[in-house]
Amino acid sequence: MTLAGKKIFITGGSRGIGLAIALRAAADGAYVAIAAKTTEANPKLPGTIYTAAQEINAAGGTALPIQCDLRDEAQIKAAVKLAADTFGGIDILINNASAINLTKSEATPAKRFDLMFDVNVRGTFLTSQAMIPYLRESAAAGRNPHILNLSPPLSMKPVWFKNHVVYTMAKYGMSMCVLGMAAEFKRDGIAVNALWPRTVIDTAALQMIPGIDASAGRTPAILADAAYIIFNRPSTECTGNFFVDDELLASEGITDLEKYSVTPGTKDFLLDFFLD
Repeated sequence: MTLAGKKIFITGGSRGIGLAIALRAAADGAYVAIAAKTTEANPKLPGTIYTAAQEINAAGGTALPIQCDLRDEAQIKAAVKLAADTFGGIDILINNASAINLTKSEATPAKRFDLMFDVNVRGTFLTSQAMIPYLRESAAAGRNPHILNLSPPLSMKPVWFKNHVVYTMAKYGMSMCVLGMAAEFKRDGIAVNALWPRTVIDTAALQMIPGIDASAGRTPAILADAAYIIFNRPSTECTGNFFVDDELLASEGITDLEKYSVTPGTKDFLLDFFLD
């Protein structure tokens, strides 16, 4: 398996899971465009598109940092075109950018509602929409095009809605894009899948959420390795799936996950949302 020479576009990849996936691809010599909003360092939330680019280049890849606000359609279209023009096409889109606000209905202001839907649902849809012509070209050239959304399996169980209905709707919106687009673009040879972690993932963004202990979780590397497996599967066959990281790794014979533990020896992990 290799992603050597693949041209990849990642939203929100200046840190955390998106950056981990980028670095895994960079180790093979991939071209990676990082489309995110952060251009200046924040002491509470480290990482910018430029520091991410430096890490990608150092890991063996070729990086293209692009400042892009996913709430702005014109910026999305410009970012996608810039990446495609610079790299000579795009083979893989990773819709990683996401806004989170774990509040109940009465405590969710309209601006937070709008942010989650603008970034998670609208941003995912518009970025995918802008990318389709380039992914069709990738398919025609036999380059195995993929779209991967970092979103959960769909479930209509009230337990996943009652404490944060807006966040759940927004994440499920990303998953519904997978459900629909996988069927819509299957004839074009474009794979569309979702990936979600079994446990909480230790990221700087997660550490800012009160009450969540990331020390009982796993590192972003587990999702990077899982995504790597997906991108190396045939796009004409591997589509419409809602993958969970540990199950996907197990399907490749990888069952010892200790190296991904934030705290070595952890047995009782803090499970992520949306999984029974």
